[in-house]
Amino acid sequence: MNNYHPETVCVQGGYAPGNGEPRQIPIIQSTTFKYATSEDMGKLFDLEASGYFYSRLQNPTCDYVAAKIAALEGGTAAMLTSSGQAANFFALFNLCSCGDHIVASSSIYGGTFNLISVTMAKMGVEATFVSPDCTAEELNAAFRPNTRAVFGETIANPALTVLDIEKFAAAAHSHGVPLIVDNTFATPVNCRPFDWGADIVTHSTTKYMDGHGAAVGGAVVDSGKFDWMAHADKFPGLCTPDESYHGVTYAEKFGTEGAFITKCTAQLMRDLGSTPSPQSAFYLNLGLESLHVRMARHCENGQSVAEFLAAHPKVASVSYCGLPEDKYHALAEKYLPRGSCGVVSFELKGGREAAGAFMRHLKLAAIETHVADARTCCLNPASSTHRQMTDEQLSAAGIPAGLIRISCGLESGEDLIADIRQALEAVV
Repeated sequence: MNNYHPETVCVQGGYAPGNGEPRQIPIIQSTTFKYATSEDMGKLFDLEASGYFYSRLQNPTCDYVAAKIAALEGGTAAMLTSSGQAANFFALFNLCSCGDHIVASSSIYGGTFNLISVTMAKMGVEATFVSPDCTAEELNAAFRPNTRAVFGETIANPALTVLDIEKFAAAAHSHGVPLIVDNTFATPVNCRPFDWGADIVTHSTTKYMDGHGAAVGGAVVDSGKFDWMAHADKFPGLCTPDESYHGVTYAEKFGTEGAFITKCTAQLMRDLGSTPSPQSAFYLNLGLESLHVRMARHCENGQSVAEFLAAHPKVASVSYCGLPEDKYHALAEKYLPRGSCGVVSFELKGGREAAGAFMRHLKLAAIETHVADARTCCLNPASSTHRQMTDEQLSAAGIPAGLIRISCGLESGEDLIADIRQALEAVV
């Protein structure tokens, strides 16, 4: 399916039914799988044969959907996880252990920032955060001999910065480590990071891929291009025998195309169990079938709303890379020529009070912590997720009290703008 256009892969990728088999992917709602002999099952445990024995590790329904996402991204292998957070953790922890180091963009989702800076730090994995706008020299200065990965987001949530993927990939590769890119907001419909040098891609499939607020999930995709054995000293988990799995050396047995995901499944999913349900994978596949159609509409509405807000006298600033005046517009034209996403961040001149009044008067846009849904949703961090912070603390964190993030859904763009207009008119 890698040779087909994304529209075709969205609809038909990942699952090819045989004669008389179900046209839609089957939901294999089973924890276990039966075998005729212990020898047959033993081959699975030795990774000598492919198949299923326990759904904590792998499940056919989940694998069909993972294969579709791999094809969309142009990767060689993929796995589903129970959430986007789990996907990012698995991608990083598959490479890192106590005493290792990560270089990451400072402009990433707050939950992922906390995962790297707090939780993984407790595991002995340190991190250096760099501005996505840093020079190549500043970026290279962040590396250490024990650096094992570089991490960033194609379009950051909620800052909406656009990552210069080629710059970060060049730095990562010059130091012998892979670049991991969270491609949640752009989706492979609008950007394929592997085409620009990234090595691993992650997704919160909860967002645009699902698209309907139906199921939490995540995905990890391998490009199959990073040569682990060429940097064997940095990645002993991939390049030396895994005694917890019968002494298999993943990079030798499965090569560049399969080593990363096989280890991630056989080792991390086995031990940590962030397992997606087959039912959730089924819902995700339904969303993927229309992803190419929905993303175009999300981007159309996002662009219209951003242009309206940029011209409104009560709006202090707008962040949306589709605007010619946006600082990331040039990068967006390079990496996101089909459009970016439907999420727009803007700041009202009246600060926290103005933002509160605006939110109270919205009629179509729902106040939610969610984004990237078929329905428009909106959030003012100062009055919700960050309400414990003072205006000064918010400003220092780069989240002004008047900042609003609106995720434009699939409704009429004219109706969305009318709703925003009347809400702004209510702001004194």
